Amino acid sequence: MLMASVTPYLDETSVETRFKVEESCIFVKNGYLSETGLIENAAQTCAAIVGQSFFDDDDKDGSKSKVIGYISAVKKVHITALPKIGETISTKGKLVSRYDNDAFSSCTIASETFRNGELIVACTLNFLIHEV
Repeated sequence: MLMASVTPYLDETSVETRFKVEESCIFVKNGYLSETGLIENAAQTCAAIVGQSFFDDDDKDGSKSKVIGYISAVKKVHITALPKIGETISTKGKLVSRYDNDAFSSCTIASETFRNGELIVACTLNFLIHEV
């Protein structure tokens, strides 16, 4: 994971994470988390919804499974502000649709990111997730 997040909530259809923007983050440019970083944060947050089904309940650290996910399409992205170093953002994801077969899971997830209660990112992403 390129960005360390805290997951305060996760169930089968929704997730919420918190992420503190630190200077060492590879997506920080000129003191702000970049647009790419905001999209990556949303992607990693949202992938947890479907990705969790690839792990056993007792595999708390993820050492028993090898899962990879790809953004297969960016359907919508609206960014209104960039968070500064030191600020914490909250990202919420909600499963819109999901298709599973023996080889992979495909899903669409809508996401919103907030800074101090202000909506700064709204996006809808498609993912392909599979075990390696």
